[in-house]
Amino acid sequence: MLPLLDSANPWLVGVGLNAILLALVWIAPKKLLTPAGLFHAWILGVIVWGTLGWQGYLVVAFYFLVGSGVTRIGMAEKEAQGIAEKRSGARGPENVWGSALTAALCALGVGIINSGLIVTYSQSLVPHPVSLLLLGYVASFSTKLSDTSASEVGKAYGKRTFLITTLQPVPRGTEGAVSLEGTLAGVVASIAIACVGWAVGLIDLLGILWCILAAFIATNLESVIGATLQTKYTWLTNELVNILNTLIGAIAAILLGWLWTTAIG
Repeated sequence: MLPLLDSANPWLVGVGLNAILLALVWIAPKKLLTPAGLFHAWILGVIVWGTLGWQGYLVVAFYFLVGSGVTRIGMAEKEAQGIAEKRSGARGPENVWGSALTAALCALGVGIINSGLIVTYSQSLVPHPVSLLLLGYVASFSTKLSDTSASEVGKAYGKRTFLITTLQPVPRGTEGAVSLEGTLAGVVASIAIACVGWAVGLIDLLGILWCILAAFIATNLESVIGATLQTKYTWLTNELVNILNTLIGAIAAILLGWLWTTAIG
């Protein structure tokens, strides 16, 4: 089946397949997306399939399913404490792009380069630009799933939570709070999705390491932003912080990959 999909026009496949899959999501008992969220997820899915094929699509699908599942861990208790995600975890447009804007830009970059529009310039400026963008794509989702898992598991099961900037004990759900349970969950999540990216051929084995390191760096920087800046500026919303988080993760992984390639090259 996959060779057949590869031979078809990827953009048409993306349009049809996303319509079918998101229709199934819509009729599912648990609402994972709002109506507007469904439409924006469809746009994201078309972009990913059109540029990266089923391999890239599988990574974003893994993030969406696991991330939605993790969000619902301990939901009743988190709702009672007022620290649960809004709409019982159903994703809206702001959540879709907060999580996946960086990945979408990486995917579009790959599509543009593969189209031959800027290949001459890209190869001369940066060695292996497609490989680096694919690494950034996987790393962005590795970072976001790490952040989501660390936050949700920490809020549900964190026995002791500390403010990352002062290490002073704070209540669960405090912006910038970290816990051992959440941190371990975040690391496991980043490993899992990086392995998916490797299994479908988007990154190599060393790329798994870059994704894990980048996710750890970005997730902790996101906690620092939450503890320092997010509490001061109302315009710094969770969705904007998520974009910054995934952007930091993607850039960190790309830099690690590029520095390693340069060092051994």
